[in-house]
Amino acid sequence: MDSEERYEQRVVWAVVDTGIGPLLLAATREGLVNVVFHATDEVRDEALERLASRLGSEPVEDPGSPLLAEAIRQFDAYFAGERQSFELPLDWSLISGFNREVLRELATTVPFGTVVGYGDLAGRVGQPGAAQAVGMAMGANPLPVVVPCHRVVESGGGIGGFGGGLETKRRLLALEGVLPEPLF
Repeated sequence: MDSEERYEQRVVWAVVDTGIGPLLLAATREGLVNVVFHATDEVRDEALERLASRLGSEPVEDPGSPLLAEAIRQFDAYFAGERQSFELPLDWSLISGFNREVLRELATTVPFGTVVGYGDLAGRVGQPGAAQAVGMAMGANPLPVVVPCHRVVESGGGIGGFGGGLETKRRLLALEGVLPEPLF
């Protein structure tokens, strides 16, 4: 390996089938960097182009990579109801500032089977009037499911929005026992 290769960011990816449809998982040497819902060929290709642009390296499909193998195992266990949290290194390089602060707070303080309101989460990061900004941070989350933005709901009891679609949010909350399973 020459010195140029040594410093190049390596990005690997795989698509995994889950109870909420196919997910694209991408990782760098730092950790899991991106999770993308509804990873059809078109969605996958667009996501990979964005990653290449943002990270400066062409992502390589490599589901057997040590960088992805544990993530895939943990996702399989989560969707099988055998795991309640993810213990993975995360690469936070796709998000910064307030959004990163909010997502880190969410990841560390809102456990499986619980929910938090947008305003409550804003208060936890010292910005009690920033509920809408928290909503924007949830929409910008590059690591959904692992950083559980599906657990953020409206204070009045509404489910709120979700980048993966409301049906996906309902299914994740049902998997965690927060909502009943859909009848059909």
